[in-house]
Amino acid sequence: MTKEETVSVVWSGTWVAERLGVGLAGDERLSGLLGLALRRNPKRAHLLVSNVLGKHVPQSPAVVYDAGYRLGRRVRDLLGDAEAARAVVLGYAETATGLGHAVADGLGLAPYLHSTRRPVEGVPRAGGFEESHSHATSHLLLPENPRLLAGAGPLVLVDDEFSTGNTVLNTIRDLHERYPRDRYVIVALVDMRSERDRSRLTEFAEELGARVDLVALASGTVKLPEGVLEKGRALVAEHEADGDPPAAAGAAGHMVPGAPEAAGQSVAHAAVRVELDWPADVPDGGRHGFTPDHREQLEAALPGMAARLAEALRVPATTRPRVLVLGFEELMYAPLRLATALEQVLDADVRYSTTTRSPVLAVDDPGYAIRSRLVFPAHDDPADGPGERYAYNVAGAGFDAVVAVVDSAADTPRLHAPDGLLARLAEHTPHVVLAVVPSYVPEVSDASDGPDVSDGPDESERAFMLPEPLRGPAFSSYAPEDVGWLLQDLSDVELEAPTEEREEAIQSGGAHYAESLPVEYQPSAQYQELFKAALETSAARIARAVGTVTETVLAEFPQRLRRGRDAHEPRPVLVSLARAGTPVGVLMRRWAQHRHGLDLPHYAVSIVRGRGIDTNALRWLQEHHDPADVVFVDGWTGKGAITRELADALKEFEGFDPEIAVLADPGGCVRTYGTREDFLIPSACLNSTVSGLISRTVLRADLVGPHDFHGAKFYRELADSDVSQHFLDTVAARFDEVLDAVDAEVKELLSADRAPTWEGWAAVERISEEYGIHDVNLVKPGVGETTRVLLRRVPWKILAKRGAGADLLHVRLLAEQRGVPVEEVDELPYTCVGLIHPRYTRGATGADGKAVSAL
Repeated sequence: MTKEETVSVVWSGTWVAERLGVGLAGDERLSGLLGLALRRNPKRAHLLVSNVLGKHVPQSPAVVYDAGYRLGRRVRDLLGDAEAARAVVLGYAETATGLGHAVADGLGLAPYLHSTRRPVEGVPRAGGFEESHSHATSHLLLPENPRLLAGAGPLVLVDDEFSTGNTVLNTIRDLHERYPRDRYVIVALVDMRSERDRSRLTEFAEELGARVDLVALASGTVKLPEGVLEKGRALVAEHEADGDPPAAAGAAGHMVPGAPEAAGQSVAHAAVRVELDWPADVPDGGRHGFTPDHREQLEAALPGMAARLAEALRVPATTRPRVLVLGFEELMYAPLRLATALEQVLDADVRYSTTTRSPVLAVDDPGYAIRSRLVFPAHDDPADGPGERYAYNVAGAGFDAVVAVVDSAADTPRLHAPDGLLARLAEHTPHVVLAVVPSYVPEVSDASDGPDVSDGPDESERAFMLPEPLRGPAFSSYAPEDVGWLLQDLSDVELEAPTEEREEAIQSGGAHYAESLPVEYQPSAQYQELFKAALETSAARIARAVGTVTETVLAEFPQRLRRGRDAHEPRPVLVSLARAGTPVGVLMRRWAQHRHGLDLPHYAVSIVRGRGIDTNALRWLQEHHDPADVVFVDGWTGKGAITRELADALKEFEGFDPEIAVLADPGGCVRTYGTREDFLIPSACLNSTVSGLISRTVLRADLVGPHDFHGAKFYRELADSDVSQHFLDTVAARFDEVLDAVDAEVKELLSADRAPTWEGWAAVERISEEYGIHDVNLVKPGVGETTRVLLRRVPWKILAKRGAGADLLHVRLLAEQRGVPVEEVDELPYTCVGLIHPRYTRGATGADGKAVSAL
């Protein structure tokens, strides 16, 4: 059994396992490699704490380095020397920057790059991606030489763990679009994906036409019982109310003579600064790239730097002292190599770990992986602003000395402040040594020598990173080319609430409708058959409307496109309003491809009534496309609230046209439409199962920060009920038969007066007053909006145009299931109107005194 596989008497995941039912299944080595802790993070309850990574748990630097180095040797054996020499290794910030570097050392022949969350002025990004479950999600790729990622050799991606594979898929997708290659190797200490996630990676590789290999020390799965997120939050809240555990109960479980015994006991020792004499031309890590030549220079300099550290350490000569080398966030490799070298020249028990941005609950229990934590302010002027940073399992661990290693960008007054990292360390050890590695300042290569990287952020964007769009199959059941979702993935967050609870909270002013999700309606067999029948009946009608609105957009585009024009000519960029607009956007894209051979970009963005459009999504569009090319797309109009919302939101952004192209405009709210008839669009009959398995969008302050896209969930568990592709394929199959009708209709529309009449808004105001509602937001006109009322809200009654036929079969069925009356009305400008229960509280009645049955 190797060092890292040695299991302690009490497994450091016992505490979490006993209270939450979380467990590890699979390789018998897992309990030696991993412990468990609880995150202070709304997206995921548990944290897998590695015993060999050197991030949260102080460990022998030889063990940490050897774990990564051996993985690198396995990758070299897998690739062979010739392919290894063509490879590039990419590690993930912040946790795996040192691990990835060690893997690159084991590979021996490949340059190394790691992602970063620190923007660097003057360095354009060569890519970016999103890590959805992380505390800080956006990753930048900032190679000094933009050609580093452009080669055709294998790309080796290194992370400490794989839980869902989403981060890897996002990375590969982003880079494959820019720099396609035929082989990827994924490396991790542990592979903890479910069978479904493993299948997704296989399907993804087949879709790319690339080979994807996986190398890990151990594999298994995490058993997560139902409701674990809520239970985890409650447990964190309970223990944080009691305060941090005392420092005396550190991870080592003992103290040394003379060491401070309590977290609050200050020790007046100033940090001793050591001049490392770091080699001048060697980068401090892989943020901008690290080559085999850099590695040779560093290896030659390490013994001398270790000797200078050993000389500066004042530790007892009569006992074998305990010394911690503490790295700093992404700066993991330099302190790790200094620690391995110090281990060789100093007769001491040397340990290695680093500080981190990630908030984790500390519990003083031998069966818990995070025994103590030090809290201190960020000291590197982070792009996302000031905040707390943490060092785990340091307080109370009995270290005779700590060597704090930071880069020069982090050697700021805040580091030396009374509440800064050095002062906090001095509370728990007699000797603190500071070693500063010079932050590497790249000399950026001429972009003309490499691939086009001109799409990097301008100065106004450098304060934060905008991630690349999410795409299927990692996010949504749509094909990746069909749509890129400018959203963040909140699939791991419990957001659903019972319909009645949501309605009461919304109408009382206690919550906005976008802060939670309704429980996804699961249609009965009868309803599903009704959907299929409606789709068959209306497919040609929908195809005609799709063709009409798409041809109108193309005809009115400022620079008309013709087949055979240069691929770089301007073209419409379809931006659908998620999620009702997204199936329409996909169909419009398919029409343009089918009829004209045009490959139109298509993205989905969130817009929330009363809150506006996702401004970060607009900034991403500004960065990647000419705003004048953007055409906003939605499914239908009701009373025109979203039309007005979009127009108001775009006043702050130059270049965007607020006009929306819709499939159906019964409200008379827009001038670009497929029809103004109010008819059944079958995609309105269902929720996520006809929209790529994506939820309605979410905007909540604790989940969506100022630099985040709005959120949504991917309901993978509903895959068996998914009809998204069936809907698209059924409509697209009718394109050819409606070509003549579309051409005739477009010709007529282009010469007609299509100015908005706002007829629908006037009707809604009248209905609101006639029925004593006095709130237009509770009146939802049109077949699509009425369906939403029945599926998501607490309906009061349905107004149906007298004589309406098949278009209302599904509405009548849903109304019957919910016990909602359907009232026949003459002279209604819509086929139907849904009225939300006014002044709703549970047990309340409507204006007619009648209660409403729950679904």
